[in-house]
Formats: sequence, structure tokens, C-alpha cells
Amino acid sequence: MAQVLMPKATAVWLVENTTLSFEQIAAFCGLHPLEVQGIADGEVAVGIIGTDPTSNGQLTSEEIKRCEGNPEARLQQAKVTIPLPQIRTKGPRYTPVSKRQDKPDAVAWLVRHHPELSDAQISKLIGTTKQTIAQVRDRTHWNTANLRPRDPVLLGLCTQTDLNAAILKARKAAGKPATLEPLNPEPQPEEPAQQPVEAGRYSAFFGNKS
Repeated sequence: MAQVLMPKATAVWLVENTTLSFEQIAAFCGLHPLEVQGIADGEVAVGIIGTDPTSNGQLTSEEIKRCEGNPEARLQQAKVTIPLPQIRTKGPRYTPVSKRQDKPDAVAWLVRHHPELSDAQISKLIGTTKQTIAQVRDRTHWNTANLRPRDPVLLGLCTQTDLNAAILKARKAAGKPATLEPLNPEPQPEEPAQQPVEAGRYSAFFGNKS
């Protein structure tokens, strides 16, 4: 059964206007029977104005009468005839206004460090447009001179988990190793080999003790 709107206010009305048992009211409103008893005793929901469930279409008068005549019966919600709001499907990631100006910097970072990501992946990852990504790529963005490549995770535009998943997916699609290691690691400078110590170098300085 769907959750009752304003359960305590509904319970207050049912306590005051019906002869339903505490158990029946509790079962319908999703409350504990002791809470309903507390409402009847004036110890719970003090100051809450009762809400008539028949006026908002949650119950019918016939259903209340049916359960008043049978303490073992349980109230059944009426079928909602009013149109319910449509559930919003998952759309573009919402970004606070204060962070939107950071998106071009994040795009520049992703383009530089993860060229395997497609424009569609970058767009979904940080919630920007493909046009903005193209302008950053070809350096025609209006603020190109001031762009500073910055990690979108540190900017709060996406999570590290989402970024890692996008990278792995892009590398797998390109037939490259599906790891998070750099594809072309920069060569590390070799440490200079230690020169062997000449046997007679220090003996000449300290003197020959033999």
C-alpha cells in the first residue's frame, strides 16, 4: 500500500471522526498503535490539525463504514483518479551556478590527460555541451587565454568513480589496456651510476698505515 499523505494529521482526523480501532488507524497511516493511542489521549501530535482522507481522495466514506463494522478489517486506500506528476528521468548532471565557470578548465584537463574520452563521455561526465568541448579542443573558446586545465574531481564536477568508469570504458572500446595506468608513461630519468672508489684515493689523504 502506498504511503498515506500526512499520516499523523490523517490519524488525528480518524481518531476524532470515526470509531475505527487504534490498530486499524495505525495500519492505514503507517504508525504504531501506541502512537494512535497517544493521539487519542492528547499526548502525541499535539497542535496538528486533522486532515480528512475522504476529501483528498485517499479513502471513501463507504470504506470507513465497512471497517467500523468489522474491527478485523483493514482500510484500503481508494484508487487515485487525479493525474500523478510524471517521474523525471535521469537527465544531464546538475551543476551549481558557482561551478559552471569551471567546466572549460575541466574539459581542458580531460582533453590533455585522457584523450581517449569521447566528446559524448566528457559531456555526460561533467554536464557540458559538445560545442564547448569542441571549442576547447580547437582553442576557439572565448576564454582560451585564461583556461587552466584542472581535475574535474577536485573541482567537484564529477566523482572519481565516474571518471574511472568512463576512462575504462573508453579504453576498452578503443582496444587498449583497460587499466587506470597511464598509456604512455613519461620516461623517468636514470639515476647516475655511482663511481667506484679508487683504492688509493683515501689512503693518500690519511696516510699509509700499513
